[in-house]
Amino acid sequence: MPRSIGLLQSVPSPLLCEMLGHAGYDFVLLDLEHVLLSPDQLQHAIRACELGGCAPWVRVPEVDEKLIGRVLDAGARGVVISRLETVEQAERAVAAARFPPLGRRGITGGRVTGFGKTALPDYIEQANREIHVVPMIESEAGVRALPQILAVPGISLVMEGALDLALDLGLGPQPLHADVWQRLQDIADCCDTAGIPFCPNPRNEQQLRYWAAREVRWMLAGEDRGLLLAALRDRAAALRAS
Repeated sequence: MPRSIGLLQSVPSPLLCEMLGHAGYDFVLLDLEHVLLSPDQLQHAIRACELGGCAPWVRVPEVDEKLIGRVLDAGARGVVISRLETVEQAERAVAAARFPPLGRRGITGGRVTGFGKTALPDYIEQANREIHVVPMIESEAGVRALPQILAVPGISLVMEGALDLALDLGLGPQPLHADVWQRLQDIADCCDTAGIPFCPNPRNEQQLRYWAAREVRWMLAGEDRGLLLAALRDRAAALRAS
């Protein structure tokens, strides 16, 4: 099975979303936790992802049932919940993203049904089967509760937030700290036991080799802002040194 690669987008640009799809990314994680996207900006970014051939996912700052419903109605193919820490939060997130009888999401027509091209029963069946519900584990409480969280029906995969996890552990902004690295391996082990995919965010070549050896099928490539800055800085330095 091929690996799915995603990128966290912090530069709110539909043009960049479209480009990322053409660059070969499988999904783009549009950020509503740290980025002040308006509904129109989010809608345009989702359309641009679709045009570029990558799946639009949206990271929400908390389990807000109405917000989750709106981003899915806008066309998001996955919803990532920041700092998920409890079974109750996981159950509410799944319920917000699934139609009855699997959840409590409300139905509407609009763009997700091709403005009526897809019959509502068919869309409900498709959405309940294909929409990803993804907890992001970013705290010690989340790590401890993960076995119970993974037992909630409807959890699709798990992401990690090593930087916030480091802060929560009292280590400061050190995502590469040995204690954080151990927690990430613990998360992966827990996911393997539950049969739920884990999506790491490798931060150096050593981590990349480790996760590749574990044959993870999902990976986050980092954040567009940092990758763009590094590439632009390296290009400028190369030109100055030539």
